[in-house]
Amino acid sequence: MSNKIRHESYLAQANVAAFTIVRYGSADGTCTPATAATDALIGAADALDKTTGEMADVCTGDFGEVRLGGTVTRGAPLTANASSLAIATTTAGNRIIGFAEQSGVANDVIRYRVAPGVL
Repeated sequence: MSNKIRHESYLAQANVAAFTIVRYGSADGTCTPATAATDALIGAADALDKTTGEMADVCTGDFGEVRLGGTVTRGAPLTANASSLAIATTTAGNRIIGFAEQSGVANDVIRYRVAPGVL
């Protein structure tokens, strides 16, 4: 199994907390915190908080880490809640960042397999 974590940098148009999910911003190369399961999700930010105007590194390949907003079981598809935290979803039409590699509860930081898409 590969342990590779690939990151892409995006200009933060708002404060981005560590390990939270971000969506595309209003211009190319920008991001903002995700606030809904239907947002155009990019992935989870890295371990460093970023303020508006700083470059946020977002996991875009293989595996990443994300903070949970509720109980998740390994293998569950992950989307964003209103606080930019990862929650499990089975709702058709929800966008996802990938699948949980570990089980966890609210505020845990877990590994996930990057596989953005729509259920």
